Amino acid sequence: MDQIVGDKTLVDTVRRHALGTPNAVAFHFDGRDTTYAEFDRNTNKVAHALVAAGFKHGDHIAFLGKNSDYFFELLYGAMKVGMIMTPVNWRLAPPEMVYIINNAEAPALFVGPEFSAAVKGFASQLPIVRLTVAMEGGEAEWPTFVTWRDAQPDTPPPNVIQPSDIAVQLYTSGTTGHPKGAMLSHKNMLNLTSPKTEVPDWNRWNADDVTLITMPVFHIAGAGWGIFGLFYGAKNVVMRDFDPGAVLDFIQNHRISKCILVPAALQFVVRHPKARQTDFSRLKYMLYGASPIPLDLLKECMTVFGCGFVQMYGMTETTGGISILGPEDHTPEGSQRMRSAGKAMEGVEFAILDAEGNRLAPGETGEIATRSASNMVGYWKMDDATRATISDDNWLRTGDAGYIDEDGYIYIQDRIKDMIISGGENIYPAEVENAVFGHPAVAEVAVIGVPDDKWGESVRAIVVRKPGAQVTADEIITFARERIAAYKSPKAVDFIDVLPRNPSGKILRRELREPYWKGQTRRVN
Repeated sequence: MDQIVGDKTLVDTVRRHALGTPNAVAFHFDGRDTTYAEFDRNTNKVAHALVAAGFKHGDHIAFLGKNSDYFFELLYGAMKVGMIMTPVNWRLAPPEMVYIINNAEAPALFVGPEFSAAVKGFASQLPIVRLTVAMEGGEAEWPTFVTWRDAQPDTPPPNVIQPSDIAVQLYTSGTTGHPKGAMLSHKNMLNLTSPKTEVPDWNRWNADDVTLITMPVFHIAGAGWGIFGLFYGAKNVVMRDFDPGAVLDFIQNHRISKCILVPAALQFVVRHPKARQTDFSRLKYMLYGASPIPLDLLKECMTVFGCGFVQMYGMTETTGGISILGPEDHTPEGSQRMRSAGKAMEGVEFAILDAEGNRLAPGETGEIATRSASNMVGYWKMDDATRATISDDNWLRTGDAGYIDEDGYIYIQDRIKDMIISGGENIYPAEVENAVFGHPAVAEVAVIGVPDDKWGESVRAIVVRKPGAQVTADEIITFARERIAAYKSPKAVDFIDVLPRNPSGKILRRELREPYWKGQTRRVN
């Protein structure tokens, strides 16, 4: 397959393949194949249906559901008329879902069957939503996606979009208690997919390539990986939800050639009883990222899968991976470079900055900053947060602390923003602290991440009880889970008499973390 350049928007990608390889399979899901020509026609119908419903260029549409081929039809249909897809993290608690849908000001909500009951429970709290569609039917009061789609013509809608238009808005965990909507444009996306002057072997594609989409589409690793596969005209096999045994079956039965998983998911897959009996002969490359990976786990995966491994470092705000540790740096015996996040991708710059924004020399630790055309447009309706993250000359501060060696390899040492990464999910202490603090027995709380062999890190709350109050760790955990997603809630609670603070009153979170991280070579896991 030729490495084609020239697409101005993601919509051009679909039209290009619909003309060039109309009968090639774009998506396989739950026994259903959709060719590129069918995908193009279906997304035209979606575009017309959105316009017919009275929505306009720049409107958001919200999607609350698990992975499916229909999600991508909705995504690209919205793109074709300049509307913005907003996937909602279905692992969140209902109040968090409500916040995102309302914050995005989405007039339309598309709901997967697993979440119909939840939406009915909080529908009265969504004053802007005027259309709700059931993605797979079964709801008498809502139209079914296929019926709603197929009531429209499959002719191309007028081309009204520009490369600078926002294609998708992904919400990231909030440092101040609410998630932020990262606005990613067509230009952001195409900067990472479009080949540059040098195409590494792991990113060379041909007509036989088959990808596996396992990560949830509310993550850049889910939606972004699907966009990546579509750009290159691959067959994209979609899993509704991650299941380690099913991943192994899909890899063998669908002859998967490329896949992306977070380290926690890799651990579940490689430790599954079927892993040593699975045929991985068609698997060429396994990409991984979103959190650090233990070296021993990486070596085990390399042995079992027997394919090339590629680490990607990035974040939602950078439209995904911006540095690469390629297969050539993955050795069976292990090496220092396998502890790094690789080197900058072509077209991406990195710098290490001190607290005043001055550049540091190789080997010196500071905040990692990056600049490229893949840096997000900004946070939706959060200008102050955008300015605090991206400078006028497009340098984005990642919040990660690390250094760059003399050869340009990036090493992540810590997190400046106190963010916790558990199972590939970003969790900010402020969100959890806000949930715990509401308990009537809690006087003060600080939340930290501690090493966890299964999830990389787990959430631990350090609580000061109110005088005379009695409360157990289980009661606090249950209280938090009623207010925030279970994966964000504390897995353990410790009680102390007073939280350590500096002279200005700020909690010394690093001091609280230290006993749990003693003996670790770095403060990420």
